[in-house]
Amino acid sequence: MRNGLLLLLALVLPVWQALAQAPTAQPEMAEVLRQNGKIYVVVAVIVVVLAGLLLFLISLDRKLSRLEKEVREER
Repeated sequence: MRNGLLLLLALVLPVWQALAQAPTAQPEMAEVLRQNGKIYVVVAVIVVVLAGLLLFLISLDRKLSRLEKEVREER
């Protein structure tokens, strides 16, 4: 589980820093989406995709841990 979280942090931190350093001028597309209220749909889709990736990584980590445990018990 620890490796999955470290991988997630390694993927999220550069994006977080890039967003924090974004210029103050808003792109035209973001302004249009905000005016139409569709920016919330975009944010919701991004959150769902990231949550799915996180759940996949947690699931993968659990399966890997179980396989490692089985290999250790066979020895």
